[in-house]
Amino acid sequence: MDFAALMSKEIAKAKGDTTNGKASPAAKTATGAPKPAPKYISKREAEEARRAAYLAEQKRLEEERAAKAAAKRKREEEAAEEAKAREERRQRLAEEMHRRQREKEAEEERARRRRLGLPEVPPAEGSEDGDAERRSRGATEESDGEVGDEDAAAAADIPEPELLAKLRALGEPAVLFGESHGARLRRYRRATSGATTNWGPIATSIAPVAEKDMKVPDTVPPASDKKARRYLFRQLASYFNMVLREWELALAREDNADTHAGQTARAAMVSSKETMRPLFRKFEKADLDESILEAIVEIVKAAQERRYVDANDGYLRLSIGKAAWPIGVTMVGIHERSAREKLHGGERGHIMGSETTRKYLQSIKRCLTFAQVRWPPEDIRQLMG
Repeated sequence: MDFAALMSKEIAKAKGDTTNGKASPAAKTATGAPKPAPKYISKREAEEARRAAYLAEQKRLEEERAAKAAAKRKREEEAAEEAKAREERRQRLAEEMHRRQREKEAEEERARRRRLGLPEVPPAEGSEDGDAERRSRGATEESDGEVGDEDAAAAADIPEPELLAKLRALGEPAVLFGESHGARLRRYRRATSGATTNWGPIATSIAPVAEKDMKVPDTVPPASDKKARRYLFRQLASYFNMVLREWELALAREDNADTHAGQTARAAMVSSKETMRPLFRKFEKADLDESILEAIVEIVKAAQERRYVDANDGYLRLSIGKAAWPIGVTMVGIHERSAREKLHGGERGHIMGSETTRKYLQSIKRCLTFAQVRWPPEDIRQLMG
């Protein structure tokens, strides 16, 4: 045996068990060396490995989605419970405030009756609200000069179905938002009291005219003809009150009073009534500016003929004006620009300088917007944008 073979044998003995000079598989495992990955794998094995990895990833994503959905449901349930608790607290506080208000009103009513020497109001059996309402109704009637015995006040009450029918017959809204039976009854009594100051949504002392007589003339009567002027103001007041009344009825018929859109529409109608009161005061005093009166007559006449585009044009001429507005540089060097003298020709650019005037002109525009829905034109081209 040569030296090289002897050295190989000795090295193999030092490494472990040998088989013809080679280490056995057991010896390789005992050394702890990792089993090398196969250099080549079959297509089936690669597909199974890919499928197993895909299923594991999908399982992980599904678990994450389930955890997120559970957390979201928990947050929603907690938020719903908190909202319910807040609503219950709000209702309790509202009931407590109403109860205190009724007690305060009842105490004030008793003190007033003692001061006037009137008999005490007998409490209603099992109906605290009815008692407070009856006292409030009696106070309103007596403050208006209708002081009488309690039997007459009780007999003056009208059942709800009959009251609604009577209000509809008068052309009044049957039910207003947030209105109680007592407020409805007082509104009916005011409407049937015969006073000329409450014949429309805007209280005015001007006598109304029938709907068939509301059509305004083509031109404004001269200031010297006071009778014709008075009749023109009656026509204008009657027309605007009719539009506002129809607006109220349209809102009362809708069932979206609790929505944001319904509340916005209601607020616009109430704001229009409030801002048009100064215009009605001018109708009563017959001191409306001549240029404004002519423009309003033009607008109303076009609206009555359902020419809403023409009415809107009249509103724009009244609110914006037709005078030249200076835009940019009006003087360059020593030469004047062409038609510069028209910038100060005495024409008024707009009429929105007065806040009161601006508000009731905007309310007239809102009335036009409602009128084209309530009384649509035959020619669709006359619809405002």
